[in-house]
Amino acid sequence: MSLEVLKPVSKNVLAHKTLLHEHTIGNAIKIHSQQEGLPSLANVNIAIFGVLDSRKTQDYLGQEFDFDEIRTSFYELFPGNWHLNIADLGDLEKGHSVEDTYAAVTAITKTLLKQNIIPIILGGGQDLVYAQYRAYDNEEYMVNLVNVDAHFDLGNADESMDNRSFMSKIVIDKPYNLFNYSNIGYQTYYNAQEEIDLIERLYFDAIRLGEATHDIKTVEPVMRDANIVSVDISSLNASSLGSHSHKYPNGFDGREICSITRYAGLSDKVSSFSICELQGKTQNETSAMLVAQMLWYFIEGVTFRRNEHTISAKKEFIKYQVPIDEEILVFYKSPLSERWWIEIPFFSDIDTKLNRSTLLPCNQQDYLEACNQNIPQRWWKARQKNEL
Repeated sequence: MSLEVLKPVSKNVLAHKTLLHEHTIGNAIKIHSQQEGLPSLANVNIAIFGVLDSRKTQDYLGQEFDFDEIRTSFYELFPGNWHLNIADLGDLEKGHSVEDTYAAVTAITKTLLKQNIIPIILGGGQDLVYAQYRAYDNEEYMVNLVNVDAHFDLGNADESMDNRSFMSKIVIDKPYNLFNYSNIGYQTYYNAQEEIDLIERLYFDAIRLGEATHDIKTVEPVMRDANIVSVDISSLNASSLGSHSHKYPNGFDGREICSITRYAGLSDKVSSFSICELQGKTQNETSAMLVAQMLWYFIEGVTFRRNEHTISAKKEFIKYQVPIDEEILVFYKSPLSERWWIEIPFFSDIDTKLNRSTLLPCNQQDYLEACNQNIPQRWWKARQKNEL
């Protein structure tokens, strides 16, 4: 599918851009305009596009929305010391059916991935993550998905998919590409005990809101192992968004969510990123500016990637071996970034898709716990999934 299906950035946003300082982001990126058409993607590293479809959101009442306020806020910011080329490709309007929208999102995302461009998707309903995920169907490796959300979004796989049940479709629908699902920021009272138990049985990762806010650095190893990252804007608290339509009193604040999106950008593996549930919650200057800053921090993270997931980088790592019972856990530490990994023994006769990497991101605390004869939970879960 051609990118021609995307609608240009609105004239109002472009008119506002003419009033901005010459060194702002709005004057430093390529923009899809009605007058100039789609920009060339040559040498582009990151491409932003919006999806104006929220029909599968549970509280959808037929309301229309746009991303003009977010774009205006983002264009006003000054870039950091970036060496990246960014393009704003405009918006995808809702298709004749939701399935048409899914197909278009998958095709656009796949087109960008083939050109080694990181798509940033601004979305309506978070069910769009299903379409984002399907863009990886023909990849040679299985993928890890991280969802920053108060909900697990598993729902009932036997019912029609919506923004609260898309994960069950990702888990059960063929082709099976998902190796691991991680949730960051879940709030127990919004999730049925059956879903919490299912997360455990499937050996998926979940970090409660309190755990993440107590030490935001616990998020970094999870993000470092992700290929797909999605942020539900409802994972933020109402005061941070300044939105009367947002009913959640608890959630991440502005500083925490920007740290999380920066960790996502820093991850060498993250190849697509989305922020969803923006309809109705970002129609004021405060929330629009916060989303703009989330985008800014993700791009800042991408700028400072280390490319330490490569085999050549591993040769420079410092190796530590820790015997526990009948196991010998092998840890690696980068002398450059001081980040940690632990080796996972993948078995080629079980699933050759997993051979691409044997290193699971962790932190120094995992190494110290192993020295005290405690096996890290994420290592154990990854090992169990590999043996299924």
